[in-house]
Amino acid sequence: QVQVVESGGGLVQAGGSLRLSCAASGPSFSRNAMAWFRRAPGKEREFVAGLRWYGSPPKYTESVKGRFTISRDNAKNALYLQMDYLKPEDTAVYYCAQSLQTEVSFEDREYAYWGQGTQVTVSS
Repeated sequence: QVQVVESGGGLVQAGGSLRLSCAASGPSFSRNAMAWFRRAPGKEREFVAGLRWYGSPPKYTESVKGRFTISRDNAKNALYLQMDYLKPEDTAVYYCAQSLQTEVSFEDREYAYWGQGTQVTVSS
């Protein structure tokens, strides 16, 4: 059984930084794509960043390019999201997700395992 647990959310002022972590268990972690999604109040869940376990560069949604960095440590079964220059519009619940595929998808339906989410609040 795959379990995914996020941590690292919190309250930060605009322009500040936070680092989210995701711990995943299960034998397929190191082979499958992983991603971060977020859901802002009153909005649909959206893709933020995703990463294959090797090869291709990470993918980001346009609004976070140059500010967020996704990385993973397969030896530790961990996924990270470094968020810099945070803006109030980044306020959301952030979710870590594991795909059953090796390729990163922007569609949440391609991800089978999800964490419970961690709240990120950016004050202006």
